Amino acid sequence: MATSTTRVATAQAQRYLTQLCKHWAHKFAVTHGDGRGEIPFGEERFCRLAADAEGLDITVEADADALPRLQEVVIDHLKRFAFREDLGAPVWSLAG
Repeated sequence: MATSTTRVATAQAQRYLTQLCKHWAHKFAVTHGDGRGEIPFGEERFCRLAADAEGLDITVEADADALPRLQEVVIDHLKRFAFREDLGAPVWSLAG
């Protein structure tokens, strides 16, 4: 599995975390609360979210071939919810 992370600067991080989790909760066993969320997109594909007052940390895990697509899907959905603000282009960092 490969892991990548990005941080999106926004004062609305908690709101977006909640929206993303609720959006996918109808299809996946999503958990969220206390500024954190986890979306299991299927076998060995995860998105973990953490919100604070300055931004939203996003971590995605998947096999190396699926990782870029999962990053794209998560960011595309985030940008739909955040259409009133410019979140910029995410800079993803591969972990470990």
